[in-house]
Amino acid sequence: MFSGSTWESIMGYSRLVKYGQQIFISGTTSIDEKGKVVGAGDAYLQTKNIIQIIEKSLKKTNANLTNIVRTRMYVTNIQEWESIGKAHAEYFKDIQPASTMVEVKSLMRPELLVEIEADAIL
Repeated sequence: MFSGSTWESIMGYSRLVKYGQQIFISGTTSIDEKGKVVGAGDAYLQTKNIIQIIEKSLKKTNANLTNIVRTRMYVTNIQEWESIGKAHAEYFKDIQPASTMVEVKSLMRPELLVEIEADAIL
């Protein structure tokens, strides 16, 4: 399922793929529809915005955050784990999907601090 992101046509991917009862959500960053980074310099705000983007994508398949069984968080500074974890918990505290947080050297743009991918089951 295409979200309309510029990157989808450039890189040949979809924001979300539904295969039977499984839903796979590609790595998502905090970029709005106009290509602007939301929450530049703030890992907490970026994480919240990313989860909202994921939630919006899920709704197109009649799913929601409660269907998520795994999240993978790629962060440029592992020292920000508490603020990223706090934002993640605001959405997933009661769902408690399997989750991984890994520090990476960088993301597609220097302002991006967090990228999240997720798997869901209907």
